[in-house]
This record gives sequence, structure tokens and C-alpha cells, in this order.
Amino acid sequence: MRREEVERFMDKTAPMKEVSIVLCGEAGQGIQTVEEILNSVLKLSGHNVFSTSEFMSRIRGGNNSTEIRVSSQKVNAYVDRIDILVPFSQSAIQHLGERVTDKTIVLGDKENIGGGNGYMAVEVPFSREASDIGSPLYANTMAVGVILGLLSGDLEILQDYLQRFLGAKGSDVVQKNREAARRGYRIGNDLRRSGRVDIVLGASPEVKEEILLSGTEAVALGAVAGGCNFVSFYPMSPSTGVAVFLAQHAKNFDMIVEQAEGEIAAINMALGAWYAGARAMVTTSGGGFDLMTEGLSLAGITETPIVIHLGQRPGGATGLPTRTEQADLELALYAGHGESPRAIFSPGTIDEAFRLTRRAFELAGAYQIPVIILTDQYLLDSYYHVPSLDLSNVEKNGHLAKTKSPYRRYELTEDGVSPRGIPGFGDGLVVVAGNEHDEQGHLTEDAHIRREMVAKRLRKLRSTTEEAETPQLVGTEDYRDLVIGWGSTYHTIVEALQRVGRDDIAFLHFAQVYPLHRSVEDYLTRARSVIIIENNATGQFAKLIKLCTGIEIGHTILKFDGRPFSVEQVAEALRDHAEVK
Repeated sequence: MRREEVERFMDKTAPMKEVSIVLCGEAGQGIQTVEEILNSVLKLSGHNVFSTSEFMSRIRGGNNSTEIRVSSQKVNAYVDRIDILVPFSQSAIQHLGERVTDKTIVLGDKENIGGGNGYMAVEVPFSREASDIGSPLYANTMAVGVILGLLSGDLEILQDYLQRFLGAKGSDVVQKNREAARRGYRIGNDLRRSGRVDIVLGASPEVKEEILLSGTEAVALGAVAGGCNFVSFYPMSPSTGVAVFLAQHAKNFDMIVEQAEGEIAAINMALGAWYAGARAMVTTSGGGFDLMTEGLSLAGITETPIVIHLGQRPGGATGLPTRTEQADLELALYAGHGESPRAIFSPGTIDEAFRLTRRAFELAGAYQIPVIILTDQYLLDSYYHVPSLDLSNVEKNGHLAKTKSPYRRYELTEDGVSPRGIPGFGDGLVVVAGNEHDEQGHLTEDAHIRREMVAKRLRKLRSTTEEAETPQLVGTEDYRDLVIGWGSTYHTIVEALQRVGRDDIAFLHFAQVYPLHRSVEDYLTRARSVIIIENNATGQFAKLIKLCTGIEIGHTILKFDGRPFSVEQVAEALRDHAEVK
């Protein structure tokens, strides 16, 4: 979005061509259901949508909110700005704090919208109308109708969706929800026609055909495309959704999904599955990954492939269990005792979450190493639509060797990769040992063999470095300033740079944070100044870049309060950086 477009948007006399809608209420009030319905119906109406949620760590009470951006153009990032707020609780406005401004329109029951001090308050009798239909629970569907009416959406699409979405609950529930939607739509349409809310959104036929996905679903589908047929886990937010999605569709995917008694059991189940010839993944979060580190070391010395999805959240201990952070990079990099290679992906988009999870299985199988997919709550719980995902040619190459007798499981090779056999596939005896071992897998304490085996395992790092993802340069190649980001900050940084509007600055996005591609040093040395943006307190990726290249990044933009960067925050920080120089 160019600067003049931003200024026009912020002018209340001009029609909105992009709108940020926030729904906020207590846990248990169905905010996520409203998000799901609105996202689907708006997309089916041809509107570009993006949504992301923030949760308090409680089952009831508190305040949760969902931001839904609707636009004539693609939008894929979180913004602080709230154009329309629908509060379902009396504390919602206070909870959202400074995000509610004099440009915010607050729609809701009288007791929830306050006095309109510093914002525009519009009373909409959700509770009264919903009770008249039969239950206060229908207020959520009314809110969907109001928003759709404000945006000139297609009421028939909403009615059809409610039939499919609620059909299993019986015709009475469906009909009452459809009535709530009609009443809400009429209210929203009247507000739009009165001129109190002026929104002009274009619709695109192409959007209707696109696939609406969350980061969670993208990781899960990437595992399917990677040939995954065994998943083990112990529930821990924000990673649990990956296992839940796969369990719901396990029969369709010909997959076993096992909830273990704990994280130690989960990773050992997955290692056992790979040993038997399956393609396995564990999904966990920081505290659970802590418990898996011994299993990670076991994978290293036994050269057993493993794919680990690590959904980051703020630590330590329980930390902020429903919030977001990028503070587990060093944990993923250094977890496990001893020295053995690994690869770490950090997808920043829905497409990358799918593609890199798929690639993780190929890389793990090819080099017999752990591959970690590093996501976070913000990416996993964000939704937007993509044109397609390539589920063709699901990976079938298990990189397995039919063994002959005698069989050397840990045969010394030039690239460090030995032929991997599994029990029962061939005539050889497959011996796998968690102690140091010789080529046959027999335990040894011989100093010479120890040196050879360590060197053999580390030789894989050379090959994985050669195959590392090239960082993506966004913007001019003749940059003076270079912004670096990794993982889920991608879309936020891209939109922030568009707002800043400079033609001498570029963004280097890392979808793989270890090992680093060999081109990194060249990108860094060409810049007059380098700025790194990270959702942690210590600049973990900046430290890793210095370790690998010797180059120290002088400017950091860090955030570690459990919330994602907003587009406005990044844009302001980059403008401040330019002024300081």
C-alpha cells in the first residue's frame, strides 16, 4: 500500500477500500466460530480476507479477540488499526486499549459499547434481537450478518453456509441462525445506506476459488504431501492443532496419529516408526521440546530421520501459553547433547508452511538427520487464502536400501550418508545403537572409530548447506539498507516497507535459519546498514548470523511481549531508523 493510499484510507471522509474488523469477547462466547464463518463467507463473496486471533489462557472469562482484515487487494498481516469493533463484553474496549481511536466505529449492545468517548458508538441490539429469536446465543450469527451487510456481501452465501455448517444440529437451529443472519444483515445494510459507515470493497471471482487455510492446516497438509504416515504428540498449544487436524482426517490420509503419555514417549515412538520404515513427525511446543532433547540426541547418533514441528510460544516454563514469540531458535539449534547435524526451517507464509514441511521429510530421509519446522502461534492461528497447494506426487521415496549380508548400517561414506536398511527388508542384520558404534552398529570405545564416526555424521552438514534454502530478497537489488527477518514476520515486513515507500531499502527473508545458504554474507556486505526484526528479546537470529558469517548486525527491532509485530510498528521503527541515520 502506497503512502497516499494509506493517508486516503485514514481520511474518514473517503470510502474505506480496506477494513480492519475486530470482534472481542470472553472465552466461551464463540468468537472463533464467528471468525470461521466470516472468513469463509467473505472469501466466497470474492473478498480478500486475513484473520488472526489472540487468546487469554483461560477456558472462561477474560477477553479474546479476532482481527479480520477485508480488502479489495491481498492482505496477509496484522495491523493495530481497528476500523470496526464488535464488543461482546463490557471489558472489551478497555482490553483493546489504544487500538480503539476516534476513527473506530464500535457496534454492539448498549452496555458493551460505552459512551463513545473518543470513538463512534453505534448501538446494535444484538442481545434483544437474539433473545427474540430464541436464545442470546444467536447474537454471534447476528454479528456476522451485520458485518456482511456493512460490506455488501452476499446474504444467500451466508444462508447456504449456515445450512452446511450447522446442519448436523437440526433444522430448528439452522432456521433460527438463518433468521439471526437476516436480521443482522438488514441492520448492517441500513447502516451502510445511511452513510454512517462508508465501505467500498471490490470483489474478485478468482478469490472465490482459492483455498482458505490456517498455518496449522498448512503444516499438516505439508506433512501429508511429504508422505507422513505416523504422527505422535502430547497436547501443547499452539502445536496441538496440527495433530488434531491430522487425526480428524487420518483415515483419508492413511495415517496413524497417536497421543502419547508424554513428550519423551512421543519422540521415541516417532523414532521407532522411522526405524521400521515409516515417515513420522512429532508436533510440540517449547516445554514439550525440552523433554524431547534426549530423543533428538538419540536420532543424531543412530542417524535416524525425524521431523519435529516446534510451534513457538513465550517461555520459560509455562510462560504465556497462548501467545506468540520467536524465542526458541537457539533451543532448536543447540538442543541435545553431543554434536550432530540438523536442519531448521522457519516458514513465514501459508505456502512456505506447506512446502517446507513437505521438504522436511525429504531432507530428513535423504540425510538421516532431524529436521525441525519452527513456527509460532501467530503463524499457526492466522488464516488467509492461497491459489492452490500441490498435493500431487506425494513423496514416496523412503531412501531405504535393501540389505545384504553382511550389512554395515553405519558404513563410512564420502558424504556421511550410509545406506539405511530396515528390519525385514533384505538379508542383512540391522543393528542400531545409542552408544558410539562401528560401521556394523556394534558398540565401541575405540578412539579412532569415535573420531571417524563423529566426522562422518558432521560431513552431512556440508551437503545440507549446499541444499539450503536461498533467502528471498524482496525489493530492489540496489539497496542501501537491508532489513532481515525470519519466519512469521514476512508479510508484516513486506507491507511495512510498502508503507515506508523508500526505493533504497530491501528485505531479506529467511525461510531456513540453519544451515544458512552460502549467499548470506554477500547480501550483508553489500548493505550500508542492516536492520534485523525478531520477536524475541536477545536477537537470536542476529547472533546466529554473526556465528556463521562473522558479521555483526548493528540495528535490531525486537518485540517480546507475547504479541506479534503490527505493520504500523515495523513501519514506524524503520522510519525512525532512517531519521537517526
